[in-house]
Amino acid sequence: MRSTGSTSLLITLAVSSTFAVAAPDNQVAQRKDITLALANNLASASLAACHLEGRSGVVAVVDRGGNLVAVQRDDNVGPHNTLAAQRKAFTALSTKTPTRLLAERARSTADAENLNTVPELLLLGGGVPLLVEGEVIGAIGVAGAGGAAFDEGCALTAISKILTATH
Repeated sequence: MRSTGSTSLLITLAVSSTFAVAAPDNQVAQRKDITLALANNLASASLAACHLEGRSGVVAVVDRGGNLVAVQRDDNVGPHNTLAAQRKAFTALSTKTPTRLLAERARSTADAENLNTVPELLLLGGGVPLLVEGEVIGAIGVAGAGGAAFDEGCALTAISKILTATH
C-alpha cells in the first residue's frame, strides 16, 4: 500500500506532465494544408468536368505530405486507374510540377529522363499541384479519362472553379 505522500507526488507529476511547453513561434511551422472538404469538392468538380466531355475517370487528392485525402471513381473505370491517379497526384506534389510537363522533360532532356527510374513517380499527364498564395498545399491526379490531355483538363477545370472560388 502506498503512502499518502507518494500518492500526492504521483498525482502532482501526472498533472504537471499534461501542461504544454510553449515553443517560440518562429520554431513552429505554420503551413496551409488541404482539408477533406476541399479535397472532396475538387474531386467532385474534376469528375463533373470529365462528364461534361462525355468521359469518366478517377480522381485522387493528396495533402502537402503526400497522404491520400480523397478519391472518387466513376463506375466502369479500370482498377489500375485508381493507383495511377494517386501516383500522378503524388508526383505533382513531390516535384511541384504538373506531371504533363515532367513527362515532356523526361522525353526531351537528358537530365530529366532519369525521373522514369523513380518508382513512386508516374510521368503521365493528369497530376497538378494545388497552390494557395504561392504555396503547394497538395495535389490532384486524374486518370482514366481517355488520355493525359483529358485527365489534366478535368483537373485544371476543377482547380479553376474550386480553388479560385475559395481563396
